[in-house]
Amino acid sequence: MYRVLIVDDEMWIRSSLEKKVNEIDTMIVSDTASNGQLALEWLETHYADICITDVRMPLMNGLELMKQINERFPWMASIVISSYDDFYYAKESIQIGALDYLLKPVETSLLQDALMKAAHKTNTARYHLAFQILLKKLPSHRRLMEQWVGEIHMIKYDSMPTLVIDTLEMLQSWVGDAYYLLDQLATAWVDMVCEEFRTEKFQIQLDITDDAELGEKMLTMDKVRSYYRLCAVKKLEEGSLRLYQMVKSAKENPTRKVINDIKHYLEEHYAEKVSLQDIADYANISRTYMAGLFKHETGITVWDYLIAMRLRKAKELLMTTSKKIYEISADIGYENIVYFSKLFKEHYGCSPLEYKKRMEIKPALEPPV
Repeated sequence: MYRVLIVDDEMWIRSSLEKKVNEIDTMIVSDTASNGQLALEWLETHYADICITDVRMPLMNGLELMKQINERFPWMASIVISSYDDFYYAKESIQIGALDYLLKPVETSLLQDALMKAAHKTNTARYHLAFQILLKKLPSHRRLMEQWVGEIHMIKYDSMPTLVIDTLEMLQSWVGDAYYLLDQLATAWVDMVCEEFRTEKFQIQLDITDDAELGEKMLTMDKVRSYYRLCAVKKLEEGSLRLYQMVKSAKENPTRKVINDIKHYLEEHYAEKVSLQDIADYANISRTYMAGLFKHETGITVWDYLIAMRLRKAKELLMTTSKKIYEISADIGYENIVYFSKLFKEHYGCSPLEYKKRMEIKPALEPPV
């Protein structure tokens, strides 16, 4: 759940924006303010992820507000709204770090797109920082990771609650006062545990629910620590339970083991020229039986699964690298860039270049020392 602060000197605009934002499942308006100065005073004692601000306001305008937010609340993302189709304001806003510049009256679809972009930017930046911290700290805490893997591997879940608490305390010691990183650090930890199992041919994908039922609409600064601790515990508990269940299922169900083997092979060789015979040989079954079994168990063909995997990898590369489209096409196994672009558009509704332009971000945060 992303908490939004709306800043505009027109009450009816604040009210209209609040209604539109609250209609988005992952967003909630924590409060509104009539100018930048009042917004900063509110932020001294309250937490927000995203600020939607007007440009021209009394006492403190939106541009100055964004500068202050960047300096004092660097975890936040900003979106600018204005009645002025003015190149100067738009240019200044983007240079300061606004993710979007929207003209009033704000169209609902454009506002939703801007908020989704802000959420993606925030999520990606925090996960990037969390993963950096994890990679730096993990060598000194490898024993705890091995305990997670060992307990799950032996189908022993009784000790996981204790491991979750130990892990939470360790993660919090890593982030200092940057509590907002705890949630993504817990996700990165679970992802790292998943990697340990992938080396043993377990293909595990976690779909961990959000924090919609945690915390309150208006989160005061004194409650940020406990809120993000709850979010982190929820991620660690759900992640460990899913891992336990999937490993248990894979060990008990021979068919599931074959499917996991196939998925693991495709994960390792998706960028290469893969044949059904190669996959069948790896799974140690006949080609015809393998193809039929995979379709029966997953609902899609091996080739459809491979295409979806390649396009998912392409999407990740588009979001996280500066590679050219033809380079990404080659990296995921497509020599024909036209064919790759056609598949991408069929799958995601836009071309790779359009997707990159929409979702392009620049992480603005620095990891805690």
